[in-house]
Amino acid sequence: MKLLSIKEISGLEPDGRSVTVKGWVRTKRAVKSAVFLEVNDGSRLSNIQCVFSTEEGTAPELAAELARAGTGASVAIEGRLVASPAAGQKVEVQATSLRVIGEAPAETYPLQKKAHSLEFLREIAHLRPRTNTFGAVARVRNRMAFSVHEFYQARGFNYVHTPLITASDCEGAGAMFQVTTLDLDRIAKSGEPVDYNKDFFGKPSFLTVSGQLNVETYAQALSRVYTFGPTFRAENSNTSRHLSEFWMIEPEVAFAELSDNMELAEDFLKHLVRTALEDCAEDLAFFDERIQKGLVEGLRAVLTKPFAHMTYTEAMKVLEANAGEFEVKPYWGLDLMSEHEKFLCEKIASGPLFLTDYPKEIKSFYMKRNDDGKTVRAMDLLVPRFGEIIGGSEREYRLDVLLELMKEKGLKEKDYTWYLDLRRFGTTPHSGFGLGFERLLLYVTGMANIRDVIPFPRAPRLADF
Repeated sequence: MKLLSIKEISGLEPDGRSVTVKGWVRTKRAVKSAVFLEVNDGSRLSNIQCVFSTEEGTAPELAAELARAGTGASVAIEGRLVASPAAGQKVEVQATSLRVIGEAPAETYPLQKKAHSLEFLREIAHLRPRTNTFGAVARVRNRMAFSVHEFYQARGFNYVHTPLITASDCEGAGAMFQVTTLDLDRIAKSGEPVDYNKDFFGKPSFLTVSGQLNVETYAQALSRVYTFGPTFRAENSNTSRHLSEFWMIEPEVAFAELSDNMELAEDFLKHLVRTALEDCAEDLAFFDERIQKGLVEGLRAVLTKPFAHMTYTEAMKVLEANAGEFEVKPYWGLDLMSEHEKFLCEKIASGPLFLTDYPKEIKSFYMKRNDDGKTVRAMDLLVPRFGEIIGGSEREYRLDVLLELMKEKGLKEKDYTWYLDLRRFGTTPHSGFGLGFERLLLYVTGMANIRDVIPFPRAPRLADF
C-alpha cells in the first residue's frame, strides 16, 4: 500500500480508515488517560496528532516504545483516522501501534522543544530542516524553483545548462575562485613562475560568477533562453545579503530592448509572488506571524498595480533633496546603497520600482551605451523591504562600441574572442537580467539573513557540512 504523507492524510475525511504515519516526533505530552505524539514528516508545516489511550493500562511493549519516542525520534504509527476535538486540526490518529525507528536521546539531541536562535541553527545546518522555520524555507524554495521553470517553459524559452568552469570574468571584477590541478604549494616553494600551459585547461580557469555570457550565445540561435544554476563570488563579504555560492536565474532574449526586458522582469516577479501566495499559503502565514509581520499583505500589494519607473538621474535628484535621511551621502555617480534603494521604493514609489540608465562607470562592460555617452541601458528592479532584487540591461551589440567599453574596463580582447564573434556574425539587439534566487527567497519569506534560505551556506571561512 502506498504510504501517504502527513499532508495527504490531513486532507482526508475522518471516517475511521486505517492509516500509517511515518515521521519525526516534534512533541510528546502525557496526561492521565492518554499520550499525545505530534509527528511531522516535512510535507507540511502542521503536525498530525497521534493519540495513544492509556485508560485501560498500556501494554509493556507499547510503554517501552513510548518511552523511547522522544522529540526528534523517527517513528511509524498505525491507527484509525478520526475527527479531532482539538482546535486547528480536522483529523487526528487514534493510534493502535508504535514503532520507534531511530531514537534521538534527549541528553544529546540539540533540537529539544524550546526556542533556538537562527545563529545557533546555522551551526547545525544538517539538523535545522527539522525545525518549523527551516522546513518552511525548504518547501518555499522547492516551489519557487519549480515555478521558475513553469514561467519560462510556458513562454517558449529553452533551458540552457551553462558551464560552472570558465575562463571569462562576466562582471569584470576579478572576484573569482580559481580552478586548478597544479601543485601550487610545490610551485610556491620552488620559486618558479606558474606555468598555466601545464594546468588542466591550459590557461587560468575559474568558477563562474554568472552564466550570462554563455547563455547569450544561445539567445543568438534560439531567441528565448534562460539558465538557472549555481554561481560563485570570491568576495570577502560577511554580510546578511552575500554568499560565496548562490543560485542565479538569467533569461536572455534576442531582438529585445530594455522596455521588453522590464516587462519580462515584472511578469516574472509577479508570477513568483502569486505562486508563493497561492501554493505556499500555510508556510507564508507562519512567516507572517513569526518572522515578518505584514509579509503577506506586502506581497499581495505587488500584484495590484504596474511597477513604477524612474531613471537613475531622476532618482538621484530625489535622493539629494533628502540627503539628511541617509548615512551615505547621495551624489550622481554613486552606486546606490541599500538605504537609498529602500527609500526610493518605499517612500517615493510605494511599491516595486525600476531604475534605469545608470552611469557607465558603475555598470558592466556588456551594457549598451546610451547616446549621451555617460549612461548605459541598465535596469534594476527595487522592491520594498529589500532593495534591488533584479539587475539587467540591454546588451551592447555594436562591435565597435563593445570593444571601446572593454578597453575602458581594462579587459583583454583575446579573452573574449568567442563573445565578440556574436557581434561579428548576425548580431542583434538583445536583453536579459539576473535574479539571485536566494534574494528572491528572502523577499517572499521575510527571512533576514541570506544564509538562512540556502541549505548549506558558503561564505568566507564557512564551508561546513
